[in-house]
Amino acid sequence: MSREILLLVDALAHEKNVDRDVVFGALEHALGQATKKRYEGDVDIRVAIDRETGEFESFRRWLVVPDEAGLQMPDQEILLFEALEQIEGVEVDDYIEEPIESVEFGRRFAQDTKQVVLQKIRDAEREQILADFLERGDSLVTGTIKRMERGDAIVESGKIEARLPRDQTIPKENLRIGDRVRAYILRVDRNARGPQVILSRTAPEFIKKLFELEVPEIEQGTLEVKSAARDPGVRAKIAVFTNDKRIDPIGTCVGMRGSRVQAVTGELGGERVDIVLWSEDPAQFVIGALAPANVSSIVVDEEKHAMDVVVDAENLAIAIGRGGQNVRLAAELTGWQINIMTAEESADKSALETAATRALFMEKLDVDQEVADILVDEGFASLEEIAYVPISEMLDIESFDEDTVNELRTRARDALVTEAIASEEGMEGMEDALANFEGMDRVVAGKLGLAGVKTLAAFAALAYDEFGAILALPSERARQLIKEEFKDVTDDEMKLIDGKYDDRAKALQAKAWNLAEAK
Repeated sequence: MSREILLLVDALAHEKNVDRDVVFGALEHALGQATKKRYEGDVDIRVAIDRETGEFESFRRWLVVPDEAGLQMPDQEILLFEALEQIEGVEVDDYIEEPIESVEFGRRFAQDTKQVVLQKIRDAEREQILADFLERGDSLVTGTIKRMERGDAIVESGKIEARLPRDQTIPKENLRIGDRVRAYILRVDRNARGPQVILSRTAPEFIKKLFELEVPEIEQGTLEVKSAARDPGVRAKIAVFTNDKRIDPIGTCVGMRGSRVQAVTGELGGERVDIVLWSEDPAQFVIGALAPANVSSIVVDEEKHAMDVVVDAENLAIAIGRGGQNVRLAAELTGWQINIMTAEESADKSALETAATRALFMEKLDVDQEVADILVDEGFASLEEIAYVPISEMLDIESFDEDTVNELRTRARDALVTEAIASEEGMEGMEDALANFEGMDRVVAGKLGLAGVKTLAAFAALAYDEFGAILALPSERARQLIKEEFKDVTDDEMKLIDGKYDDRAKALQAKAWNLAEAK
């Protein structure tokens, strides 16, 4: 029996040109599978073959799991306390084993299990080829389309077969069997039964790698492509940067008479490429990314990671682009949310924010409109700023003396404490799914709770003006308006409500609605 095992291993190793250990491992697996058939449950069997003699032993084994975890797979696991009764010092994730009778190994068994062994060997061969391929560190694959499978192209590159899914091809390009194609390695799917290397011709990384091929300065490290955004087959933007003052980043990527950028465009099916100068200054980067539109002014909101970009009427359509393409690509390129607006829209938004801040100060600090306007004009936008900004900054305000400043700071701090206590009260009895909802802060959750909204389903069901009222108005007033369907809402209150219900609030509620629907 042992001699037959060694003969089979040597024969298969020679026939398939693989290491003997690979064949031994495949044979151990086949013997283990055959031994499992003797048991009714899904047991775990280990077979060990002596590499020198060919003798083999079989064991049934159990994985040691923590007592508190319980048994998820009773046929393959054992609790720690039970394992310790059998083997002193055994630990979680160790195995305990029990010798069992091995199956007989003969010519018939060898014949029956040969296909299993061969499949394991083929898997090992494929894994080795894949490992060798990935070890080269190439991000691009150039190969020939060998066949089509359900719309996906199977690309042969050396010994590797890779899959180019239909949704990763550039729209309107017509790929056929025999075509030479270049693509970016999107990922490696080791669980796939067919080709494991998944390619893409639409990924932003693809255009970055193409420029690396065409522009020697990128490969040399003197020029860098910082980011890229694409509308595949139509338009793309890339951001480039260099520390070498002798190099013109944009001109270098364009090349003599546009030769370099045209080579990339040709590979991408005519995709138009805008080359943008990257900047550490986010506002300057966004202005460049929106080219060819000219920007009049820009307001940065660090907290929301958004920018309000003001353009004149002539540049509005250019900044937005056909179907919103230009602003969408600029946002993807820079990583910032970009809101394009005219000067009139910007003024309206500013007036709305000013009114909301004025109302907040008048309510929470118990001051008249004149004092509130002074604070707004001096750039204060929150109670936190008034409460904790260095006192010297507030003393610089000509209209305020030291007593006034101290009183305002005290009132702001008291209002924040009151707000925190109210938030805690509002969250009492609140459903965990709402209280811990991603993107929900404690202040908003507390306001929702005080208005009677304490479940995720109730939050998802709020109308936009109801949520805006809860955010902008005192809890009792918000609850009254919601109950009475906003019958006596004032124009000033409506402005506050609209001002509070911004894109971030919409996104938060939309996510809650989707989650509630899924449940």
